[in-house]
Amino acid sequence: MTYVITQSCCNDASCVEVCPVDCIHPGPDEPGFGAAEMLYIHPDECIDCGACEDACPVNAIFPDYEVPDVFAPYVDINAAFFEFTGEQDAPAPLPPPGPKIAGTGPLKVAVVGAGPAGWYVAEELAATRRCDVEITVIDRLATPYGLVRYGVAPDHLDTKEIASGFAKTARHRRVRTRYNVEIGRDVTHEELLGAHHAVVYTTGAGEGRSLGIPGEDLPGSTSAAELVGWYNGHPDRAALTFPLTHERAVVIGNGNVALDLARLLLADEAALRASDLAPAALAALAASGIREVVVTARRGAEYAAFTSPELRALVDDPDLDVVVEEAGLADLPTEEETTERNADTFAALQKAELLRDLAARPRTDAARRLVLRFGLTPTEILGTETVTGVRFDSGEEIEAGLVVRATGYRSAGVAGVPAEVGTGRFPHEAGRVVGAEATYTAGWAKRGPNGVIGTNRACAAETVRTLLDDHAAGSLADPTGEPLDDVLAARGVTVIDQTGWNNLDTHERDSGKEIGRPRVKVTDRENQVRIAAPARV
Repeated sequence: MTYVITQSCCNDASCVEVCPVDCIHPGPDEPGFGAAEMLYIHPDECIDCGACEDACPVNAIFPDYEVPDVFAPYVDINAAFFEFTGEQDAPAPLPPPGPKIAGTGPLKVAVVGAGPAGWYVAEELAATRRCDVEITVIDRLATPYGLVRYGVAPDHLDTKEIASGFAKTARHRRVRTRYNVEIGRDVTHEELLGAHHAVVYTTGAGEGRSLGIPGEDLPGSTSAAELVGWYNGHPDRAALTFPLTHERAVVIGNGNVALDLARLLLADEAALRASDLAPAALAALAASGIREVVVTARRGAEYAAFTSPELRALVDDPDLDVVVEEAGLADLPTEEETTERNADTFAALQKAELLRDLAARPRTDAARRLVLRFGLTPTEILGTETVTGVRFDSGEEIEAGLVVRATGYRSAGVAGVPAEVGTGRFPHEAGRVVGAEATYTAGWAKRGPNGVIGTNRACAAETVRTLLDDHAAGSLADPTGEPLDDVLAARGVTVIDQTGWNNLDTHERDSGKEIGRPRVKVTDRENQVRIAAPARV
């Protein structure tokens, strides 16, 4: 028997760390890790110990005889990876952790942003043996987990299970949490740095990018950031409304977020109720008139940004006709033309094979349709009072009542901290923010909106190593300002700690059980605070 990694793989490599025979690839120290769509288990080298299954934070690993039917292709895909790439080189040895750091007290670090990147930073810091550490994880929202709660598609419940690992880190003796605290509103960057040796910003990239074309501001034209935040119940976006009466929507951009949007816009009510979709979004989508979503890309299919596991998840839905037009497939790679046999080319070939198969499929009479179009550059969003369609550079016009820009995200930045113009990212050297003392960054705020959840782990490890090396070199001054809790108390800030979040989490889960749903999200900020910390409101 062998174990098999399936669709919901998060790439955080927890499985790699526990495998006693090094049969899971590519690992974080291998060249192909950054390009891999997922990780794979060598069927001939696996010794059936089950350590990887126990370590997987998203329930993506199964014994081969227990792989669910919907994931059956992954048995062959795991084996095919090694047949294609050949024997894996031994990973480069990790650099030594560095010397222990002498000091009179613990290293105090504030981690701003309680999403995956922030928790991986906290985990790395909490595990260090180089010095004692006190870690404060801060978030401007009253709820933790960032992208996991407000960005991951609400029907990807296995992926959301990664938060259980973050909750374990939150219980670590070295870690404390302070939610509902915004840097720039409740405390300045300078005050935060005055209370700590160092500050790490893991604030993500939560703003949608503009296309810069006419009609973008029409009602019915929106960004993926707004739509995703709405259906996931983000307090800043839960009250938004969208026109869902037209039978067609157009998504501009074709990454995984675009496919998530399409799937949710086309889901039936039963699928919506089985998710943790926000209540208002559930009601609106259940009554939606959308029956077709056209996902468009500026370039050919060989540049498609989505991963094959994300597309494969849509293929076997009997209620969904997935249509791929052959016109954009001419330059897809073939194995015969391939010269490099690595994780990147394996992913490209997997995607190409899947797209060709879909293009050759006969059309079905399914009630809902997803259409993938390539080689279309939008030039104008049409309409006068509301969106009526999109015009492309070819002159083609596609009618639609909703147009979603899924063309990337940008970071918001933080007052008092240098940021790149346009992207909002923090300029950095190995995680050390350029032009700001004792200030660091990780995650999307550091490298831009790319990679999957697990990609943040290696990113965080680099930043933490830089921070600890700076501390060892004496570059981090001792805190001389007021303690953070004193500053917040003086300003009357209602702070939510992990116990408060647990109160809200229990409330949402219990509310879901009453109506047969995973949870019922509380989307109003004031209600979240009231439930989390009733004695403080």
